[in-house]
Amino acid sequence: MSRNAKINTLLLLIVAALAVLPLVLGLGDHKEEPFAGADGEAEAAITELEPDYEPWFSPLYEPPSGEVESALFSLQAALGAGVLAYYFGLRKGRRQGEERALGKVPEAADRDADSTTTVS
Repeated sequence: MSRNAKINTLLLLIVAALAVLPLVLGLGDHKEEPFAGADGEAEAAITELEPDYEPWFSPLYEPPSGEVESALFSLQAALGAGVLAYYFGLRKGRRQGEERALGKVPEAADRDADSTTTVS
């Protein structure tokens, strides 16, 4: 296994542990909504500190339910991941094209022609 593969595997395990450990250890069991977002936590803290606080503005769109809100958030995350994947794929493709143009990497057709042999 190469050094990069070992690092990637280690990073993947760390991310998985960060996702699973709070659930396994029961962090947040003492709360009504254990894994609520930061917006709710901030609103609770502001209300506790300043009960007469009035927000500066209201949301443009209020989803009818939590499920719709979660679906919209998931859609936003998927679109963001798609844009990032497209960008990194395009960047890698351009780099490979430049390497081929400079002669650093042989063309795929040349590699296939060299690897096949004819038997008479």
